[in-house]
Amino acid sequence: MTPTPTPTPTPTPTPTGNLGCSATYRVVSQWSGGFQGEVRVVAGSSAIRGWTVSWTLGANEAVNWPWSATVTTSGSTVTARDAGYNGALAAGAATTFGFLGTGSASTPTLSCTAS
Repeated sequence: MTPTPTPTPTPTPTPTGNLGCSATYRVVSQWSGGFQGEVRVVAGSSAIRGWTVSWTLGANEAVNWPWSATVTTSGSTVTARDAGYNGALAAGAATTFGFLGTGSASTPTLSCTAS
């Protein structure tokens, strides 16, 4: 009789907690041809070491002169990364960054990723 091989157990991933974040956007002020935007980043139920927020620009909209984040634009996609000093957030803690924009302010949908 041939022995039946015993299946090798599949390792269970180690939970890392809820390394999440959320981001909300608001227009602080607007003027002819421009606006000031602000984004609030909030850590999830666990502390995070850094964050990245991205969104898509509206028509004829551009992001310029950011503060408290490193901001890059590729086509119509904006990516903002923490500035180092404001990346580590305790669970539930928040930070903000802002920028001046040109064009008419839209209401973007933000995506937040924590590390």
